[in-house]
Amino acid sequence: MQVISPQPGMGTSRSEVTNIGPMGFWLLVDDREYFVPFDHYPAFRQARVSQIFHLQRLSPDQFHWPDLDVDIELDALRHPNHYPLTWK
Repeated sequence: MQVISPQPGMGTSRSEVTNIGPMGFWLLVDDREYFVPFDHYPAFRQARVSQIFHLQRLSPDQFHWPDLDVDIELDALRHPNHYPLTWK
């Protein structure tokens, strides 16, 4: 996992994948966990474990998985009903 700080010398917040299961994975952001379901984020369904664990925190509210070219914003995890998903 790589955490990118916006300015040198600033503190970084904790973010990491804590568990992967058959339905999705858990993402720890600071002191709170969020479930990322494969049904809502199908790009992760066939990913290798190492690809899911390779996470970058680009800002306090934006996460990027470079091996999968997937981005998720924290607000989408906090309020999934505000982000109806369509996958084509």
